[in-house]
Amino acid sequence: MSAVVIGLLVLGGVVSIVGGIMFLVVAFRAGVGWGLGCLFLSFPVSLIFLVKYWQESKKSFFIQLAGAALLIVAAVLGSQMAPTQ
Repeated sequence: MSAVVIGLLVLGGVVSIVGGIMFLVVAFRAGVGWGLGCLFLSFPVSLIFLVKYWQESKKSFFIQLAGAALLIVAAVLGSQMAPTQ
């Protein structure tokens, strides 16, 4: 794999993790129940929280989305590269 692909993978992972932590902080600020629900029952509770508290959580959502986009770009670039032997 190329250094660019590895760099994009690392950057995308870090950006996604930062967005996820920001989302959890917003959820815990709204209430301990919301925070624990988003932490342990991620998909259904986080989706409900995102819709209900859109104004507070949209920044962290878009940061996670940017990280996911970087990961997708890295995966596509990595799959297009011929394996070096």
